[in-house]
Amino acid sequence: MRISRRQWLHLAATAAAMPALPRFASAQTYPARTVRCLVGYAPGGGTDIFVRLVGPPLSERLGQSVIVENRPGATSNIATEAVIRAPADGYTLLGTDAAAAINASLYENLNFNFVRDIAVVGVIRGPLVVIVHPSVPAKTIPEFIAYAKANPGRINMGSSGSGSVSHVFGEMFKMMTGVSLVHVPYRGGYVSDLLSGQVQVVFGTISTCIQYVRSGMLRALAVTTAKRWDELPDIPTLGEFVPGYEASQWYGVAAPKDTPGEVIDKLNQEITAVVADPVMKRRLADVGVETMLMTPTAFGKFIAEETERWGKVVREADIRAD
Repeated sequence: MRISRRQWLHLAATAAAMPALPRFASAQTYPARTVRCLVGYAPGGGTDIFVRLVGPPLSERLGQSVIVENRPGATSNIATEAVIRAPADGYTLLGTDAAAAINASLYENLNFNFVRDIAVVGVIRGPLVVIVHPSVPAKTIPEFIAYAKANPGRINMGSSGSGSVSHVFGEMFKMMTGVSLVHVPYRGGYVSDLLSGQVQVVFGTISTCIQYVRSGMLRALAVTTAKRWDELPDIPTLGEFVPGYEASQWYGVAAPKDTPGEVIDKLNQEITAVVADPVMKRRLADVGVETMLMTPTAFGKFIAEETERWGKVVREADIRAD
């Protein structure tokens, strides 16, 4: 049977379009079953709280259950790798945070590249707070810097562990001010030793420390973000005294990089709608975070910038994983 040129071109065009049809159809009907979101930490941490706050309203908007699965270990790297290796179909997501950007430089032999292998679809962020014990005779950042320089190596800085967000934020402060603080890493939480004065300063989360600040048991000197925090309007930013200092803890939802673009866009749209809801914004503000409204492409650029920035701190401070 002879096929005319016109018929051949029509068949070729049809064949070329066929591989794209299932992908487009799956994106249009997504999700058709339960969606899992892995979290690389035990229940109760900031990333876990964020995902569990967002999960129920996201389930309603998607019309399918979104279940949270905690898979702790290796500072979230185990969960991250599991999601990267999962089918890129939007049914296995990752609850992630700023530690992922730090881990890229902190761990030398990761089996993945976070920037290359993941697509972030929604992020919220907030400040850490420079908190001191009342025994520290400083009520401002300039006074604290002067006190630390007068007492080199005698002030303990607590953190959530070597290479943690609280540690790296503190190391950047040390690098930019020239102060000498003794790093004391904790696995079970630093609050009790901060309250007792065993450690004198931390870069802590609002949700962990704010009640002690409000009660007068601890003193807040500054927030780490570029602008003042609405919940702490009288607390200045570090950048007001240390030009160029800016750092945010962020939490996000991500998917494998090859997930269809239509699915990524849908997740971004629905998560943005969830975190932009006034009731949800109030709940997020209570735990010290705010919405970041970005496209998936902008989120990718943000993650790459965060990874580069914290990589410089990890290398210059010679930070090693626990």
